[in-house]
Amino acid sequence: MYLSPLTPVICNTAAMSDISFDCPRCGQPASARLYGPCEECRTQLRQKFGAVAKDVEVPEYEPKMNVTPNAVATKD
Repeated sequence: MYLSPLTPVICNTAAMSDISFDCPRCGQPASARLYGPCEECRTQLRQKFGAVAKDVEVPEYEPKMNVTPNAVATKD
């Protein structure tokens, strides 16, 4: 069976069993479906780096004074 690079691959993580490993952050033994920081480290990281999403108003683009439209754009 050939899978092209555009073929979506679905990974059912609910069917995966837990694996045992050492936490890459603190080195303590951990068990989870996927490799990564343990639950305690994830909680610490969320507290330290977590942020609340906010809307940022960006000013409308105004071209510089030295920018001139090209001849094709101004052609009648």
